[in-house]
Amino acid sequence: MKLKYGLNDRPATGQLLLYSLQWFVLAVAVVVTSLFISTGTPAEKILYAQKVFALMGVATIVQVFWGHRLPIVVGPAAVLLVGIITALSSQGGEPNTNKIYTAVAIGGVAVTLLSAGRTLERIQKIFTPRIVVVILMLIAFTLSPTIKNLIFPPQEAARHTFGLWFTIIGVPAMAFAASRLQGVAKSLLVPISLIVGCVAYYSIYGGFGDIISSPSQSDGAILIPAIEFDASMILAFIFCYIALLINDIGSIQALGAMLSTDDTNHRCRRGVGVTGVFNVIAGAIGVIGPVNYSMSPGVIASSSCASRYALVPAGAGLIICAIFPKLIAILTAIPNSIIGVVLLYLMGTQLAAAFSMLVADKSTDTFNNALIVGIPVMVALLFCMIPMEVIPAIIKPLMGNGFVMGVITVILLEHVILRKKN
Repeated sequence: MKLKYGLNDRPATGQLLLYSLQWFVLAVAVVVTSLFISTGTPAEKILYAQKVFALMGVATIVQVFWGHRLPIVVGPAAVLLVGIITALSSQGGEPNTNKIYTAVAIGGVAVTLLSAGRTLERIQKIFTPRIVVVILMLIAFTLSPTIKNLIFPPQEAARHTFGLWFTIIGVPAMAFAASRLQGVAKSLLVPISLIVGCVAYYSIYGGFGDIISSPSQSDGAILIPAIEFDASMILAFIFCYIALLINDIGSIQALGAMLSTDDTNHRCRRGVGVTGVFNVIAGAIGVIGPVNYSMSPGVIASSSCASRYALVPAGAGLIICAIFPKLIAILTAIPNSIIGVVLLYLMGTQLAAAFSMLVADKSTDTFNNALIVGIPVMVALLFCMIPMEVIPAIIKPLMGNGFVMGVITVILLEHVILRKKN
C-alpha cells in the first residue's frame, strides 16, 4: 500500500493535528458507546466516564511508545461489555460491582502473564479459524438483548416509536453511506451517525439545553472499595478474556501484515502485555477494560497516514476530556436509543466480517463443520434468555452468560465431539 506517511514518520504539526482529529473523534465514539453500563448516581456515572476516558487515553499513548508501537485505536472491549452486562443482570437488585471488577482485574493479570515468552503462539493453535469466527458471531448475538433494551428502553415506552423509526431509517442509511463514502468521511461514519441521531432526538423531544446549562459534578471512589472473589464470575470473565486476547492478537497481527512490519510477533507480545496491564488497572478503578480495535486498518487506508505519532494527540485529547465533568456530561447525554442503533450497525458489520471469514477459510465446507458454527450460536442465544432462577447461584455468573456458554460449546465441538480424525 502506498502511504503518505509511514509508521515512524512524523508529519508536520498542522498535518499531524488534522490526522489526529479523525483518530480522536473515532476514539470518543467507541468510548461513548460503552458508557451505558455505568451504575450509581448521575455524579458516579460521570466519574465512571472520566475514568474510562483517562484510561483509554493513557493506554493509547503507552501502546504507541512502549507497546505494539502501531497506529491502533484503543477502546473499551465489546466482549467485556457482554461479561459486565450479564454479571449485572445475574445479580439482580443492587449489583455487587466489587466482584465484577475484581474478576476484570484477574482477567487482566492472566492476559499479562500469557504475553510472556512463546505462550501466545501456543494458545493461537487452539483457536482455529472456525472458533474465531464463532466468537465474533457470539459477541454480536449475545449483545442483541442489550441492544434491544437500549433502542426500546423499558422505562421510556413513550419514546419507543422514535427507536423504531430511527432503526428502520438509520441502519440502512449507515450501510449505504459505508458503501459510498471514501477517505476520512468513511472512517468518521460512526461519530457522524451519533451526532445526526442526537440532533434528530433532541429536535423532537428537546432537553439538550437543560443538559448544557445544568451543573455537572463527579463523585465516588477512584478505586473499587474492596476486592471480592467469586470463583464462578472469575471463570466467566476468563472466557471473556479469551475472546479479548484473540481480538487483540488479531488487530495487531492484521495491521502488522498490512504495514509489512518485520517484528510483528514481538510487537504482538508487547501490545498484548500492555493490554493486560491496563485491564488490571481497569479492574482496580472499577471500569471496563481496553482492547486494540480492528477498525484501524480502514482509517489508515482512507487517510494514507500510518504514522503512530498521530495517535498521541488523540490519546492526550481523551485525557483532557476526562478532566472536565461538564464535557463528559454532554458526551454521555447521547440517548440510549441512538447508542443502541449504532451498536446494532456495528454488530452487523462484525457479523459481516465473520461471514466473510467463513467464506475465505472455507470453514463450513461440510455439514459437521457447519454444526460447529450453528450449535454454539443457538446455545448462546438460549442462555441469554434463560430464567436466572433455574440456575444454581454458585454458577450463575458462568451459566447465565450466553457468550461464555457459546465459547465452551464451540471449543468442545471443534476439539472433542466433532474433531476430525487424522
